[in-house]
Amino acid sequence: MDRLVYTRRKVNRGEDLYRPGDPFSAIYAIRSGFFKNDLTLKDGRSQVMGFHMPGEVIGMDGISTGAYTCNAVALEDSEVCAIPLSRLEELSHETSDFVHRLHQLMSEEIVRDQRVMVLLGGRTAEARVAAFLVNISRRLAARGYASSEFQLPMTREDIGSFLGLKLETVSRMFSRLQDENLIDVQQRHIRILDAASLGQPL
Repeated sequence: MDRLVYTRRKVNRGEDLYRPGDPFSAIYAIRSGFFKNDLTLKDGRSQVMGFHMPGEVIGMDGISTGAYTCNAVALEDSEVCAIPLSRLEELSHETSDFVHRLHQLMSEEIVRDQRVMVLLGGRTAEARVAAFLVNISRRLAARGYASSEFQLPMTREDIGSFLGLKLETVSRMFSRLQDENLIDVQQRHIRILDAASLGQPL
């Protein structure tokens, strides 16, 4: 993605990269930092749809409709690489490799969404939190980062929104996993002690 970039953009913690209804203008490869996608529901509550880390691409939700469908909020100071719509169209005609990779990225998003639906529909609160941690760990490992010890940039309230759990339940599940000697928790710092026993990721 780096070789295709026309612009880089720094996004401060808490800042929106794009919002629902904004015209689709680019997809963004995350160079550093963490983002969450969320939606504001009719009753004013925020529903977290997912979390994204360095090496991942966001903004593809705007391709089909011509407008972004959710918020992309920086959870920490971040930097993204923008690939403008005009460049995407050029590349789709210039190289089949790019189109193939773009289709792969879209497919990965669909599979991830399907796994989340399965998780929310059929697992206990403890299993949901455990699967979430394994998912973060494996995604970090795939990108060359430390996977057994890491800092969670999102709040437990955000995790609860994503997993369909109350804040108190998320905190209680973290404590339970620590009591079972599966993880060590120091505020947002996580150390995985027994990855095999935590279970399957999202």
